[in-house]
Amino acid sequence: MYIKLKKLRKKHGYSCNCMGLKLGITGTYYYLIESGKRVLSYNNACKIAQIFNMKPDDIFFEDHINN
Repeated sequence: MYIKLKKLRKKHGYSCNCMGLKLGITGTYYYLIESGKRVLSYNNACKIAQIFNMKPDDIFFEDHINN
């Protein structure tokens, strides 16, 4: 579901487990968020954007419109 998020994660060389650690969740739960099987909270969207030095809309808005 979150195509741009997955591309950003891979571009920066982060695994799902690494992202989970940065967010305080499990890598499995992070993977489920990225694949659209779990809801992404606003708080985690902001944390993810901060990890990549971006704004949440720059990562998630376009993907949300296309789905």
